[in-house]
Amino acid sequence: RSLHAIRLREGAGVTRVTPSSSPLQVNFLACQLFALAAAFWFRLYLSPRRTNPAIRHAVATLLGVAFVVFCFGWYSVHIFILVFSSYLIMIQATTNLHRYSMIMAMGYLTICQASRAIIFSYGILSTDFSGPLMIITQKITTLGFQVHDGMYRKSEELTAEQRRVAVSKPSLIEYLSYQLSFLTILVGPCSNYKDYMEFIEGHHVRRRLAQANCKKSVEDNGLEAVVHKLFVSIVCLVLFLTLTKTFPIAYNTDVHFVSEAPFLYRLIYAFFSVQAARPKFYFAWTFADAINNAAGYGFSGFDENGKASWDLISNLNILGIETATSFKTFIDNWNIQTGVWLKCVCYDRAPCYRTALTFILSALWHGVYPGYYFTFITGIPITMAARIVRRNFRPYFVSSPVLKFGYDVTTWAATQLSITYTVMPFLVLAVEPTVRFYRSMYFHIHVISIAIVITAAAVGRAKPRPRQEHHSNNNVKAK
Repeated sequence: RSLHAIRLREGAGVTRVTPSSSPLQVNFLACQLFALAAAFWFRLYLSPRRTNPAIRHAVATLLGVAFVVFCFGWYSVHIFILVFSSYLIMIQATTNLHRYSMIMAMGYLTICQASRAIIFSYGILSTDFSGPLMIITQKITTLGFQVHDGMYRKSEELTAEQRRVAVSKPSLIEYLSYQLSFLTILVGPCSNYKDYMEFIEGHHVRRRLAQANCKKSVEDNGLEAVVHKLFVSIVCLVLFLTLTKTFPIAYNTDVHFVSEAPFLYRLIYAFFSVQAARPKFYFAWTFADAINNAAGYGFSGFDENGKASWDLISNLNILGIETATSFKTFIDNWNIQTGVWLKCVCYDRAPCYRTALTFILSALWHGVYPGYYFTFITGIPITMAARIVRRNFRPYFVSSPVLKFGYDVTTWAATQLSITYTVMPFLVLAVEPTVRFYRSMYFHIHVISIAIVITAAAVGRAKPRPRQEHHSNNNVKAK
């Protein structure tokens, strides 16, 4: 049966394109292209050497407002409500402003996502207003915690990174510029408020060089990085437009395919269909990174070869993703700034169950569709099992290059198949196709990962604790 003959059934949980989607996507791409041109203009003609920071803040804000109004019309009101409400909380609240900011931002985001799910019934778009709302939620909560660290916590209570990014309450124009800047308003990524302020004020590159105690100069100002990332974006866009149609995700949950195709064929197809879905994200995030670099934002220092690196706010490492040999490595290279945000507001601050709480917060941030929760809850035992396997088995394979190569190949295949299994609900969204897919896979990743965790816990309890040595007073004196 031809893949192109698949009919997407009503309620199948697959994103459907509504009649208004094409104009929205065209508007979105047009804004991103204009943002790229505006970023070059912002760097050249509004350089911090010749322009007051207040003007740079104002221009970045006004362009960002124009973009969201052009793309989303009256739906952009939700973005402005969240931004101004959170600023009122920030200037009024004191020691609990980080908690109030989190409740306000996540609460309003969830209400908007729930309303959208009810209205459109899975017919959502990748370019609707919830995308900017998600990015702004990250920025609001990040800034809330960093202001809390800077004003209401003692320095000795903070980690080194928390001390570095801790700040005081911003002015209104600084706050609006950080939240609504045209560089990040549509796709992101979220960055630290302090890094953004250094970029606007013109200290961005100099501070990074000083931190690294480096006397080199950055001559190309990110131009080479921009060209490279634009090339990667074009390649990814072409791959997305071709591969996605060749390997539709919906086929994984098609009733006839699930019931008739052999398990191995279904597993291989699931792998290639998820691979084919990635270039869409690669394109969006890489292009957004190029926009920031074009404005002169994103310098992180020099790599081991002495070459300027512009990945300070990069959202992904494609090579790291495609060659990942562990679940953690894959996560660390995918949606990087969201991982930084989760670490900042949850993982580093949770008193217990840090991994589970971080996955749950990530699911809640993504939306209310059941598929998100299937994905992130499934990720919890897989992450724990991967840690156990790596800790207990990897040391036996690193002594020999041949053994290590075999170990890397095996763990690469296991990681990629585990990712395929885990993210499938994220792509199909609804309960019925998710359960159908997992049933067709015999829940094998669930069974294996949970079995590893339970076995490791049982062995850990059964293993006798090392006995403490007791020395008599005479032995101590003799020593």
